[in-house]
Amino acid sequence: MRKTWAAFVAAVLTTASLAAVPLSATPAAALDNGLALTPPMGWNDWNAFGCNVSEQLVEQTADKIVSSGLAAAGYQYVNIDDCWLTHSRDADGNLVPDPVKFPDGIKGVADYVHSKGLKLGIYETAGTLTCAGYPGSLGHEQQDADSFAAWGVDYLKYDNCNNQGVPDQTRYQAMGDALAKTGRPIVYSLCSWGDDSVASWGGSVGNLWRTTGDISASYSSMLSIFHQNVGLTAGAKPGAWNDPDMLEVGNGMTQTEDRSEFSLWAEMAAPLISGTDLRTASADTLAIYANKDVIAVDQDSLGKQATEVSSAGGLDVLAKPLADGSVAVTLFNENSAPATISTDAAAVGLGSAKAYTLHDLWSKTTTTTKGVISASVPGHGTVMYRVAGTSKPKQYPPQLTLSSVVPQQAAGQSTTVNTIFVNNGAETVTGVKVGLKAPTGWTVKALTATKADRVAVGHEVLAAFKVTAPATLPAPIATYDLTATASAGWSGGTEKASVTASTLLASPVQAPWKTYTDNTALFGQQGANLAISGAGADVYGSTDQYSTIYQQGAEHDGSTTIVKITAQADTNPWAKSGIMIRNDITKPGSSPGYAILAEAPSKGYVLQWDSNGDGQLDSNSAPSDSGSGTASYPSWLKLVRSGSAVTGYYSTDGSTWTQVGTATLPGIAATGDVGLFTTSHSDGTSGEADFTGFSQN
Repeated sequence: MRKTWAAFVAAVLTTASLAAVPLSATPAAALDNGLALTPPMGWNDWNAFGCNVSEQLVEQTADKIVSSGLAAAGYQYVNIDDCWLTHSRDADGNLVPDPVKFPDGIKGVADYVHSKGLKLGIYETAGTLTCAGYPGSLGHEQQDADSFAAWGVDYLKYDNCNNQGVPDQTRYQAMGDALAKTGRPIVYSLCSWGDDSVASWGGSVGNLWRTTGDISASYSSMLSIFHQNVGLTAGAKPGAWNDPDMLEVGNGMTQTEDRSEFSLWAEMAAPLISGTDLRTASADTLAIYANKDVIAVDQDSLGKQATEVSSAGGLDVLAKPLADGSVAVTLFNENSAPATISTDAAAVGLGSAKAYTLHDLWSKTTTTTKGVISASVPGHGTVMYRVAGTSKPKQYPPQLTLSSVVPQQAAGQSTTVNTIFVNNGAETVTGVKVGLKAPTGWTVKALTATKADRVAVGHEVLAAFKVTAPATLPAPIATYDLTATASAGWSGGTEKASVTASTLLASPVQAPWKTYTDNTALFGQQGANLAISGAGADVYGSTDQYSTIYQQGAEHDGSTTIVKITAQADTNPWAKSGIMIRNDITKPGSSPGYAILAEAPSKGYVLQWDSNGDGQLDSNSAPSDSGSGTASYPSWLKLVRSGSAVTGYYSTDGSTWTQVGTATLPGIAATGDVGLFTTSHSDGTSGEADFTGFSQN
């Protein structure tokens, strides 16, 4: 019999299991199920695979968690997300695992995972349908909980789609009660997206609760979620954790950004649930996940989430008290340029001591300080210390802080690089020497003294260097590393420090080409080879951030534009590079006649256009969350105009063309601008795109 949604919801709301739940937002006593006394650690398939989950994937991942040493490091949950079940319940109303994806059923997979010494997680929704459209658990809480228990499930991620307006706490409490009645210990994860003030009541209902919307594999997404979660310190405790969503480590951010996410999540006592394909993860990615010193901060038995000590100018200091009396201090640089971040022992909550040890959890070095906690932190990077008082300050070398400011310069130009050495240690240092190393082809000349006989605690040495870049570059844009160095004597020997700053050099763009950006970019040209290193949140809808090398007025009726993309940074699956046309390319968000033909690293090829002439892209050749074909490099793009219509094509060999889509552009002028563009789809993160063979007729 067919029921209306209103009737269905009314029936659900009258069930005893739902009606008895109070809806007060006042924090209640913590859920006492004895589980998740430290934040859960494990893996979930969704971020890397979406609906492409299978028994084979889950079991292969379990194997990898064991063989890679991640299990020994504390990772234990292997979690299946959405799309694991069929679209209909069976005749008795039970959930049915997809027999193609899971031929041995969830019970068979659980048995396999358990045989590896690991635990299995499953997914459902506190709604009528899951987010992907499969049967939800609203109104079936006890029946589904009994199935999970019978299958041997150890962890439930309970989502929030299609909730029919039933209050969050009501729906989540119903499943919590059902899980408790099964008698099986099942960690309960509330995926409520931070709605309905969940941080105020989540600890009384589940073991962890999502505090934000979904994360994506971009620095801007990670940063936004960090800001939403960092202030929710009060609710975290053993068995109850704020959950800023799964880790994107290994999914496309830079290694520096991956380290930052892992550090920040550990500092915030967040669950460490990997969202990457661990089976194919690089050695660098696995090393981040396996950092036992950082994991120990996350898993500390005191169960405290860090507090934000300061955050001025995007330079964040977080402090997390630990069970042994030490404090985990994370210095996070939100900005793109390197910066020195400092705090002190008193500010992070440490009592007075003769000196303090700073154990760097990434470099694995230990130094001492009288109280200053400082580091030069790369853009988007973190330095993470475990800080403790010591009565023996001479047991470890002094903390030496070294920073170097490298201004942007062009090929063949000279600039001044200032290097600052600071003695933040516990004793005076002697025989200080400061230097600057540059790559072959550069020249470096000291402009000031670079040596000091003695530098007292808290004092500094400033050394300036004239640096001349090479006039000829190996590419339109080239990356170079300049390394500041320092050495100093102390009572135990000689201590050395170094800090590396990367700088980009570009060969100037020549006429008839022009350049434009509405965010951050560098442009380069060598003959037919063109390059753009740019950021930008996206180009679609009201967001219109891009960088372009373009020709003014060169686009016209009957034109054919072709370019070869030789490389593109994978800053985000939807980073885009390719051909852009519009009446005036220097007027983002307003100029009509606007279309792009682009390649996205993980999405393929796409034509996007402004269908109503308001100067914003609103239509897409691919209606789903993907483009045409599979991105490869090199690739050729071709955009053909006929009147107000444009048609886009791509080719992987330069001769055989596949149509991407066609569109009509209201308001397109007889002649307009045409250019090569890039947007990183990650605000604040720059990525390079390289082009050659541009032709336009």
